[in-house]
This record gives sequence, C-alpha cells and structure tokens, in this order.
Amino acid sequence: MSGASPQAVMIGASAGALEALGVILPALRADFPLPIFIVVHVPPAKRSVLATIFAARTPLRVIEPEDKEPITPGTIYVAPPDYHLLIEDRHAIALSNEEQVLFSRPSIDVSFESAVDVWGGALAGVVLTGANQDGARGLAAIQRAGGTAIVQNPETAYARAMPDAAIAACPGARILALTDIAPYLSSIAP
Repeated sequence: MSGASPQAVMIGASAGALEALGVILPALRADFPLPIFIVVHVPPAKRSVLATIFAARTPLRVIEPEDKEPITPGTIYVAPPDYHLLIEDRHAIALSNEEQVLFSRPSIDVSFESAVDVWGGALAGVVLTGANQDGARGLAAIQRAGGTAIVQNPETAYARAMPDAAIAACPGARILALTDIAPYLSSIAP
C-alpha cells in the first residue's frame, strides 16, 4: 500500500460482473472525485449495454469511451467490446484492437498495466468475480508500484477464479465483501 492518495480507480470483472458492479457503483458517493475505468469481458460481436445500465444506477457520469476520449474526474468509463482500454496519459484514453490476452479483448491486465505506466502508485485496482486469471498480473503491477490492491472476497464471488488468482498474485491485497468496496474507495479518495 502506498501513502499516496489514488488519482484513478481500475476495476476488472468477468462472469458475474453485472451483479457485482450493481452493488458497488450505486454505493459510490455522488461527488466521487476520481475517474473510474471498468473492464468487463463481453462478447466481441455484441453491443455492450453496460454503460447504459450503470448510468441509470449511479449519479456519476457513465460512458463507453471513444478512442482519444478525454479523462475527467468523477466519470466512469466502461471498456467497449473487442477493444483494449488503454490509459494514454493522465488526460486521454486510447482504444486498441491488438491481440487478445487470456482470450479476452478487452483485457483487464492490459488496462491495469497501462494505467500503472501513467499513475504508478497513485492508483487503486479492484479485481471482482470472474472465471479466468485476467486481472491478477495487472493488479500485481499496481501493488508493486505502491498502489492499492483490492480483491472481492472469493467466497462471495459468482466465479472465484479471478479473485483467487488476484489474491495469489498480490499478497497483502485488501480482500473485501462487495458491500465494503464502495465505502473503502470513498475513504481513500482525496
């Protein structure tokens, strides 16, 4: 854990993501000051409705970003299907259609690692429910940089493979129940 306040939040999820995020996002305070980037494994050929669903459940602005989308505080960015969401710099998002990672595009690891390149230890990463190991390597990169590593308690996950892999890769990660994640993020935000 770092003494630095996070300047951004990265969240990764797969199987069971809709339910897990449906607990976390509505519980964030209306004045949550940080940008939040959400990477969920969704089928590439389908149009994602996640941004629309979550926009109706939280007072924060929720969008599916375009390439070169500006990053603004208090906005939730949901990775579009079939693109890796990359943090280009502190001001913009880039979308990439490079190779899949762990059979996924968007890849949680790719997004988390690009965010570490920009924010270093001033980053909080959250790995939620999922049926593969995507996110473990990226969360470990956040932790190594001095950022905050948070993992959903595997006992409460719809699919525990992702949280289990993240815990194995990140000794000392904060393991929280879904209902405790939003209050914790609010407590560490500046």
